[in-house]
Amino acid sequence: MKSTRREFIKTASLGLLATGFSMPAIPDFLKEYKMGIVVHSYGHRYGSKVGSSYYPGFQNTLDFMRHCHAIGAGGIQIGVGTWFGEMGKKVREAREELGMYLEASIAMPEEEADVTRFENEVLLAKEAGVKVIRTVCLGGRRYENFKSREEFVAFKAYSIQRIQLAEKVARKHQMKLAIENHKDWKAAELVEILQNLSSEWVGATVDFGNNISLLEYPDEVIETLAPYAFSTHVKDMGVKEYEEGFLLSEVPLGKGIVKLKKGIELCKSYHPEVNISLEMITRDPLKIPCFSEDYWKTFENPSSKKFKKYLQMISKESFDGKLPTISNLEEEEILALEEKNVVECLRYYGKLNS
Repeated sequence: MKSTRREFIKTASLGLLATGFSMPAIPDFLKEYKMGIVVHSYGHRYGSKVGSSYYPGFQNTLDFMRHCHAIGAGGIQIGVGTWFGEMGKKVREAREELGMYLEASIAMPEEEADVTRFENEVLLAKEAGVKVIRTVCLGGRRYENFKSREEFVAFKAYSIQRIQLAEKVARKHQMKLAIENHKDWKAAELVEILQNLSSEWVGATVDFGNNISLLEYPDEVIETLAPYAFSTHVKDMGVKEYEEGFLLSEVPLGKGIVKLKKGIELCKSYHPEVNISLEMITRDPLKIPCFSEDYWKTFENPSSKKFKKYLQMISKESFDGKLPTISNLEEEEILALEEKNVVECLRYYGKLNS
């Protein structure tokens, strides 16, 4: 087994290291379509303390940016909380030198007292050349965080208050704020919030796959949110039935159920300048327990006909083979698989636009 694992790491590493790997040359007319990378695509490697010679950990934004450039990415989306002091200047200089786009990820203010922290991070982002800030209302998942409809309604009211605080700062500094559909809002719920706010500075980070967990078809989610697309999390998803519902997993682009080209073109049609950013998370499949009563406590129950149709879609689109898992892998193997997944996605996107 260890010999096999060593071979896997060696094979996955060949041609993928920043020192020896470069993506095929991209024609000048296609450079504007180069895909960027969301930091969560390197959830294992960013900040990693694993003593890996093949995949040394990214210790800061500069490490991450340079690696992404080396493998052919057009930009990055990353948190700005560590850019104080000289780091912000270095990030800006590296971005300009490499010719990459840079999007920030910043937590919304929790309350009035937290606005100063939020504004300071917005200024750091702006000084580094950021034009779009991605944010979320909920760090977890709706069907896991809330145990009643009342809890969710209170969360919605609190979220709107936070968005209003953040909007004032975004408007003041003329920075676009993009709220992600982060397994919290159904697409129509997020649109309702954005329409009621009615701010030119607040839109959406359109995640192509998250709302499958809320029993929404990815095509319909993208169509609903595309008019508000300030940024994107492009991903493909594999699904498979299990006893309490279905399993959901990010898979390399082109291997899942998301109609990627259609979704990307739709977002671009509303916002030609929107960046296309990859979020390929390497992890075990998520369990979506939609047969459980607890799952439904924050939702209005769908008609039996609609629910049956969704389950038929899950069955029909079931992933061919076993969904990717990492719990049986050693740390070095996980790092190797993560790198392989990211590069494979970049290559697929390049072919999609060639």
